[in-house]
Amino acid sequence: MASDLDRRALAAAEAVADAHALAHDAAEVVSSGSNVLVHLRPAPVVARVMSGTVALHDDPSRWLRREVSVLEHLAPSGLAVAPSPSIPPGPHHHDGLWMTFVTWVPDVGRTTIDDPRRLGRALRDLHDALRPFDGDLAGMAGLREDIGRLLGRLRPADDAESAAVAALGARLDALRDVVFASDLPVQALHGDASLSNLLHTPSGLVWNDFEDTLRGPVHWDVAGFVIALRNRGAGPDVVRGMLDGYGWGDEEELAPFFAAHEVYDEVWRRYDRRRRRQD
Repeated sequence: MASDLDRRALAAAEAVADAHALAHDAAEVVSSGSNVLVHLRPAPVVARVMSGTVALHDDPSRWLRREVSVLEHLAPSGLAVAPSPSIPPGPHHHDGLWMTFVTWVPDVGRTTIDDPRRLGRALRDLHDALRPFDGDLAGMAGLREDIGRLLGRLRPADDAESAAVAALGARLDALRDVVFASDLPVQALHGDASLSNLLHTPSGLVWNDFEDTLRGPVHWDVAGFVIALRNRGAGPDVVRGMLDGYGWGDEEELAPFFAAHEVYDEVWRRYDRRRRRQD
């Protein structure tokens, strides 16, 4: 059964489509999680409507403009889902909801870990294509601010939860110099490199969901991708195969970035549980 938020997101996406004369008489919600995805059928257009993730950003419009600009940069490569040519990709705002529009990718299958070298190559190809991008992007310091903002939205229910939230803040502070203010080389990144954001299509692997794009060390994306593999059940050999496919050497160099992802993930999980209870 569709939630109130799903129905609201569907209505908002349809209203923007109407304003741009885009036919959508069979529009439907195709995914609902931290964002709501609306396929504006029969048009080959998907609206990605921000829901839970809007809390991460102090200026959603600016973040989504960055996403669209990165997707436009990547469009000639075919490595990422393309901005929609059927409607201005955005960002758009309607009924308090922010959204962007991308091209519908048909026949998407589940991305598996059976060929880890191919997965590593897909991330390396993305980084190579992103390296020349010189548009406006936030940096790692901005990411830390976003995590801190989300942490500040948590409302502990008891002393034990208060202690856990305080411990997350301390762990975040401890990573400031080694991750969020590191002197490693930086470039444009995906920001949320995971298997769920890598689509298996008939024409190859295609990256999706660049809402969290930023400028930082490639370590951030590589560490996040390793975590995604492990969460899918990958053992050391699979992880090593992915790193070899990427061309990465010492996994130990990723240790502080693993720790930073773990803090971010825990903060998000706590926030998302609270949000869903309120919904």
